[in-house]
Amino acid sequence: MNSFLKGTILPISVLVIWQLASYLNLASPLLFPSPVTIGNAFSQLLVSGSLFEHLSISVSRALAGFVLGGGLGLLFGLLVGFLRKTEKVLDPSVQMIRMVPHLAVAPLFVLWFGIGETSKVLLIAKGAFFPLYINTFLGIRGVDNKLFEVSRVLGFSQLKQLLRLIIPAALPHILLGVRLSLGVAWLGLVVAELMGSTSGIGYLMSDARQFAQTPVVFVGIIIFAVAGKVTDSFVRLLERNLLKWRDNYQG
Repeated sequence: MNSFLKGTILPISVLVIWQLASYLNLASPLLFPSPVTIGNAFSQLLVSGSLFEHLSISVSRALAGFVLGGGLGLLFGLLVGFLRKTEKVLDPSVQMIRMVPHLAVAPLFVLWFGIGETSKVLLIAKGAFFPLYINTFLGIRGVDNKLFEVSRVLGFSQLKQLLRLIIPAALPHILLGVRLSLGVAWLGLVVAELMGSTSGIGYLMSDARQFAQTPVVFVGIIIFAVAGKVTDSFVRLLERNLLKWRDNYQG
């Protein structure tokens, strides 16, 4: 609780200064509406029910894209990290695809899959794939080779090595990959919903921008920020529970 209160000092200070600047007419009400105005816009969207409707659609898209992309990233990361032959075959192509920006492939996804849910989920999955893939690969290759020698002496099969040695040792990197993948999934969601959607928080922001409803745009930005923080905090909670055995520097 104490950490939570300390974490609120900076955002509350920013809101107070922002509100004061708006009250003194130091900021344009069109470009930077006051926090009170943004709060009123949030209340109106909440009462009308549209906020929950768009948010539920966005969350389902982000979750589907993360599960698909992150799951494949974990699987491919295990294969490439565990098998050198697989690395030589797959990794060069994966690294080339990783360098292709979201905005470059978004038009292709629309052409191939239309403007429905498939293209949006696949675009989110593309972004969520690479952080988990890379961190899983690095986590496996970072396992102490002496542990493999001990496992061979004990007669561990490859499956037993994977479950008893590799995954536990690589778990810190894998969980870091999960955190990064979730963040990229939210970023991909914004791109996906701005490229031709009729629902979701991204669409709500795009529609508000066309009608110069700046407070609604800020509501969408704040929702993305809060949702991202909640998911990141959930993964950090998993880290604390699953990695209790680590005795590392805490700052």
